[in-house]
Amino acid sequence: MKNVLWDQVNQWQKEMRWVDLTREMSPETAHWSGFKPMEVETIFTLADGFYVNKYTTVSQYGTHIDAPIHFIEGGRHLNEIEPIEMVCPLCVIDKSDKVKDNVDYALTVDDIKEWEAEHGQIPENAFVAFKSDWSKRPDSELDNVDAEGNKHYPGWSVDAVDFLVEERNVRAIGHETSDTDPAVVAASEGFLAEIAILKHDRYQVELMINLSEVPPTGGIIFVMAPKVKEGPGFPVRCIAVCPK
Repeated sequence: MKNVLWDQVNQWQKEMRWVDLTREMSPETAHWSGFKPMEVETIFTLADGFYVNKYTTVSQYGTHIDAPIHFIEGGRHLNEIEPIEMVCPLCVIDKSDKVKDNVDYALTVDDIKEWEAEHGQIPENAFVAFKSDWSKRPDSELDNVDAEGNKHYPGWSVDAVDFLVEERNVRAIGHETSDTDPAVVAASEGFLAEIAILKHDRYQVELMINLSEVPPTGGIIFVMAPKVKEGPGFPVRCIAVCPK
């Protein structure tokens, strides 16, 4: 029997670009500074008949998904996010020019509207990624710590997050940094934007890479994570399918 859906996927393989937006996982992988690096222990080798490793890591490590319960009492766990929510139209808002001039930059509602004036309105159920080019920095410079020990990196404004959910009904947001909020905001006021997106019962993906390889619009993102019972998040494999 002819599988029409698989035929369409085969066409995608020929006509589309497949872009991995995910960091490799290892003890050297970039992660939030408050967490210890992943630990890897080999339990069995091929000399034993099969190869098995034991991995010890936090749920929010490397490129990872945050479920609402990560910050919100009563929020959904990772296993409660429906499969359809993990496949979304991908919109990429590039503000790397602003970030180059101001490492503490917060993406605004005006930035979103400016993007829409050029690319059209963000569709419902979209995944909106903030392209800052922060992932192009060496991992040792991701926190961008100043002489006083303060972190400096960009993020989202609360107004922008609220606008995307309340006015555009997006499913998720993503970014290249290890936090949703600009570091200076998180340090002085708390994780306001992160609480905002999760309070809206949406999820987010942090520490993404290769956003410079996908177009502003026209792509689809697949966010793939284990179905962890009562999980607050987990490392993910994010793949974008884009027109050539």
